[in-house]
Amino acid sequence: MRPAPSLGYTRRGSGEPLVLLHGLGSSGQAWNPVIPLLAERFDVIVIDLPGFGDSAPLAADAEPHPAAIAAVVAMTLSSLGIGTPHVAGNSLGGWVALELAAIMPVSSLTLLSPAGLWRDHTPRYCRISLRAHRALARFGRPMLRPLARSRAVRWVMFRQVVGRPALMSAAEARQAITDLGGAPGFRATLRATLPRAYAAQGPIEAPVCVSFGTRDLVLLPRQSRHLGQLPVHTRVLPLPGTGHVPMTDDPVAVASLIGRTAHPGTGRQAADDIAADRGDRLSPGRPRR
Repeated sequence: MRPAPSLGYTRRGSGEPLVLLHGLGSSGQAWNPVIPLLAERFDVIVIDLPGFGDSAPLAADAEPHPAAIAAVVAMTLSSLGIGTPHVAGNSLGGWVALELAAIMPVSSLTLLSPAGLWRDHTPRYCRISLRAHRALARFGRPMLRPLARSRAVRWVMFRQVVGRPALMSAAEARQAITDLGGAPGFRATLRATLPRAYAAQGPIEAPVCVSFGTRDLVLLPRQSRHLGQLPVHTRVLPLPGTGHVPMTDDPVAVASLIGRTAHPGTGRQAADDIAADRGDRLSPGRPRR
């Protein structure tokens, strides 16, 4: 049996384990805006999926579809002694989170604009958008990274993916360009997802919440938000003013949503506690430095 690749990860905080999974063409660093908020209450494990960030791709003969990626994530968590974690995933990471719940017990699932909720294969609109963004980042990195200092340029570059591009810092924009343009696993992972859609493999008893940003221009409602395969107890909540990747748009709202899903019995108090911990709490219209 071929050994599983070693996945890069960062770990911060204390409490119940919470695993964060990023989207296609990104890395664990996409979660940086919310990690300080979550680390006050959770043992946060941020994983780089195979072929992204600090993680090597799967072997050349291994197809990196979401279920295969989930299996490698499960092995990594087992090696860390982590069982029954809370899991939150964005985009591809949301799809992987669902596949992970089919092979290991989880305490809760928070799905932020999860991929895979289309009828039978990736819609053409998504394919074109992903490939266009990848090409721009891959071939335009030398020019785009310096230009990321401009809020106007960030708006043009990230408008389809992020709800409020002006709230991204220049460093966050440069990191996003680097991750997307340089990820060795992008092509194979995209190709592996194209003919597939998420199909439930069994019941998920844990709390599940799915949320799409009201400014998500990647997963269109009629194409990519079919919820029939999700558990019947799934809560569906919007993230107002956020895009497909919502972490820079409103980190307080994202962290609060994850906290409420992990501990639904605490109601609104969990969200208020997370927000109160942020001394410089961000309002929807307040720009970030």
